[in-house]
Amino acid sequence: MEDKGFISCLQARAAASPDAIYATFDGEPISFADLHRKSDSVAVELRRLGVAKGDRVALMLRNSPDSLAVLFAIAKCGAVWVPVNVQLRGDGLKYILEHSEPRVVFANRDLFPNVLECGADTTAFRLVAETGAPDSLDRLVAGGHVFSESLPGADDLFALNYTSGTTGRPKGVCVTHRMLRYASEGAMLCSDARDGDVFFVWEPLYHIGGAQLIPIPLLRDVRLSMVQRFSASRFWDDVRECGATQIHYLGGVLQILLKQPESARDRDHKVRVAWGGGCPRDIWRAFEERFGIPLRECYGMTESSSITTFNATGVLGSVGMPVPWLSVEILDDQGKPVAAGASGEIVVHPRQEGAVFAAYFRNEEATAKALRPNGFHTGDLGMLDASDNLYFLGRLTDSVRVKGENVSAFEVEHVAGGHPLVEDCALIGVKAEVGEQEIKLFIKPKAGADIDYLSFSDWLAQRLAPFQNPRYLAVIDDFERTPSQRIMKHRLPTSVEGSWDRLQETGR
Repeated sequence: MEDKGFISCLQARAAASPDAIYATFDGEPISFADLHRKSDSVAVELRRLGVAKGDRVALMLRNSPDSLAVLFAIAKCGAVWVPVNVQLRGDGLKYILEHSEPRVVFANRDLFPNVLECGADTTAFRLVAETGAPDSLDRLVAGGHVFSESLPGADDLFALNYTSGTTGRPKGVCVTHRMLRYASEGAMLCSDARDGDVFFVWEPLYHIGGAQLIPIPLLRDVRLSMVQRFSASRFWDDVRECGATQIHYLGGVLQILLKQPESARDRDHKVRVAWGGGCPRDIWRAFEERFGIPLRECYGMTESSSITTFNATGVLGSVGMPVPWLSVEILDDQGKPVAAGASGEIVVHPRQEGAVFAAYFRNEEATAKALRPNGFHTGDLGMLDASDNLYFLGRLTDSVRVKGENVSAFEVEHVAGGHPLVEDCALIGVKAEVGEQEIKLFIKPKAGADIDYLSFSDWLAQRLAPFQNPRYLAVIDDFERTPSQRIMKHRLPTSVEGSWDRLQETGR
């Protein structure tokens, strides 16, 4: 692997093939020369705005050609990109802006009120709109400047990716240029990328699922086809229109696509591979058969360069084997390896320099908890089979203790999600009158479905151990989700008022 990360490849590609297409955005082409020229101009303007090497620059921008240009400009001038979810507001946004202390914040104009009203000290940074002002991003892009400084090294800090998590404050993962290069190399391995491929990109660039795709056209003869956001109803039409050969999935995307009405055009596409993370075992084959696409499941975290393992063999339910620059083992509570087939914490080790993060930004306690002498402790539960295939079994912390038993949210949600009237569901622990916790299950019914709590609870009782069966049930119109479509459980109400109570209704 080249020792310069990824940013030097842009100048080389722009010189060798200036008119070649790096990406399209809503069908409009972006050439390597355009991207190089525009990012050069923004890099010079960042210096004018007082951004020095190592300074943070926050981007609260929706995907666009200009957001790509400023992202590459940040990389060129050695600044540190702080991706900010455009849905953030209030205290969550205030925390990231105060914790990362950016010199400049770029934001879409309609998001200015969220920035100005979140409670952060807005005099501490320069707020720049994407358009419509003298110093707006669209004007910086058009400046025509040439950036002539030396490019940053592979181990220089490139981004602070604040992990969404489900509890507590987000942690800023320190991602180097080398780590993003590893992430892209891992994505290419998982997706079986080949010259001529077209990657359909619906993911926001402020999530690692989108960010890991950015260097790929610099490393292989492939093209990105970008759209502004994920749309279940338009998904396959967009894929057909751009000629995509690759689709990426995260969170509940596959389930959402499967729930769309069947069509005679379900196999009318050029997609060769669907790859990503979070595919439940019970829909794996159904998706492959309906859409005629093999699934290649992977597992990883931002902390370990996004992709740790990938499934190249098609073993049902497995997230596969490690990428060449990482290794994994399963450890018990005492930090000792477990036997094949036994579950424990997934612990990751770098096999090449810089493949695992060095720290959480300004968070020594969280860094020490995760990075230990015996490896990076992911906080995830997993199992290795006799052939060293890894199976992801859920978050260690995403469990509830009921009557002395640990209940995995993953297990209960997997069963409940199989009910014919359920579109999605989420489990949390709530305070118990006696003992540690009780289970509260939130249910999003399929369109037009009406959940009968008693019959649903009886259905679960036939499939779960008594201590796993939720005491409280609540129907919800929709879930708040992270950019990767994961449910934000910390936003779900812990009050049981108004919930259906199995104990009160049935006495059992």
